[in-house]
Amino acid sequence: MFNETQLAILNQPVQVPAEANAGASGWVHSTETSAGQDGPGWRFLLFLSGCPMRCLYCHNPDTWKMTGGKRTNLDQLFTEIERYRPMLAKGGITLTGGEPLMQPAFVKSILHRAKREGIHTALDTCGFLGSRVDEEMMADLDLVLLDIKSWNPVVYKLLTGQELEPTLRFARRLADRKKAIWLRYVLVPGITDVPSEIHGLAEFAANLGVVERVDVLPFHQLGKGKWQQLGLDYKLEDAKPPTEESRRQVVEIFRSHGLKTI
Repeated sequence: MFNETQLAILNQPVQVPAEANAGASGWVHSTETSAGQDGPGWRFLLFLSGCPMRCLYCHNPDTWKMTGGKRTNLDQLFTEIERYRPMLAKGGITLTGGEPLMQPAFVKSILHRAKREGIHTALDTCGFLGSRVDEEMMADLDLVLLDIKSWNPVVYKLLTGQELEPTLRFARRLADRKKAIWLRYVLVPGITDVPSEIHGLAEFAANLGVVERVDVLPFHQLGKGKWQQLGLDYKLEDAKPPTEESRRQVVEIFRSHGLKTI
């Protein structure tokens, strides 16, 4: 799918800015609500700006820049969350992006206040910046939605511009702290559909002992328009979504390792 020149460009690491120091405010791209897909029950989704990855199939490239949103303080944010409190009684808030851990101090403040107010918390992350999760932040986490792009380190870097190991290290640390994980895996035909690699990831996930479910997500082209609007070079122009049969086969691989799949 890629020639040598494209591979050389794709394999250049993305520069990761130093973590933000402000805790009481941060950059918010947008907010939404959802049910069941981004954590248990109804969720208030907070999309934070900034991301260290450059995933080839990213459907939110408009969240990559740290300042690609609105500067928001903690009180403003929880004033908005308060409007949804009846709905969140059996749900909670999910911090996503972008990559929330680009703003760890802000994330830490949000999680701590949410737990103080009795709100279930979830962090949707690629795990690459997991070292920014200190023990206090870890204590306020109920669930981590962990997106592992590929089990093959070469393919992982090809897809994201970053290394795989930091994500695996974070997953192991979550397991050590007995933190629940929902694993997310995007199935891209010709890239992430290699059975032996999926078996490797499934075995790793099963051995963690804290993976409550695996979401096998079919690749789609819904983000293509955003890439075009932003003038970005979209490398997966000709990629097709997986067939239902191929997705079913991947689901069965994860199930064969004793994992629940969605």
